Amino acid sequence: MVLLASGLGAVIKSVTGLGYPLIAVPLISLVLGIEDAVVIIAIPNLAANAFLCWESRDAQAQTRDLGRLCGLGVVGAVIGTIALVNLPEQPFLIVLALSILLFLFQFIRKPEFSFSPAFTRRWSPAVGLLAGAMQGAIGVSGPIVATWFHSYRLPARAYIHSLTFMFGVTGAVQLVILLGQGQMTPDRLVGALVASVAVAVATPIGLRLRKRLAGPSFEKLVLLTLVVSAVALIFDALS
Repeated sequence: MVLLASGLGAVIKSVTGLGYPLIAVPLISLVLGIEDAVVIIAIPNLAANAFLCWESRDAQAQTRDLGRLCGLGVVGAVIGTIALVNLPEQPFLIVLALSILLFLFQFIRKPEFSFSPAFTRRWSPAVGLLAGAMQGAIGVSGPIVATWFHSYRLPARAYIHSLTFMFGVTGAVQLVILLGQGQMTPDRLVGALVASVAVAVATPIGLRLRKRLAGPSFEKLVLLTLVVSAVALIFDALS
């Protein structure tokens, strides 16, 4: 399950900038539990984000608000990772799924909806805090960050660079805390190595697929990924 979930998630992530934790955490948690799933994917997810962020670095000048988002994202990741071992995950999953569905409803109602630069500067710290907390608590912050950056209407490469930069920063903080808490047990480390192999094999496949997508096709794939993630999170919360 770790191998298959990681391979599928890595392909989607390579194309859209998100999708690995969204796919891998719910699937792996079906057989191992969410805490195991979050810890297992921490290393390969950080590696995938670092690689994709570097691969899209030419689009950095087109991004916005990364400093504000990441600064509070670090604080949120600390809070969320500590909460991972002390609080039930179901409320986090349900809130996250409902947030996705609310965004999708708004997008369907007003497809050209976007936030102004002044609005995003004001609210980016709060979004960063929430995204970091979700990353630490359940290993999934993609829906929050993806919906936020989607409202910026960035070009595809700038969108991917923004996502992976944010995920990389919060994921690094999460991994440090997990290691400090002794959460990376030998069995989980084996799972992380298996997942890393799957990510290494699947990422080049996703990059080749991304080159064939542009404009509306890319946007539709991002939205489809968000729909699937919302369904998976609700199923995982209720199972």
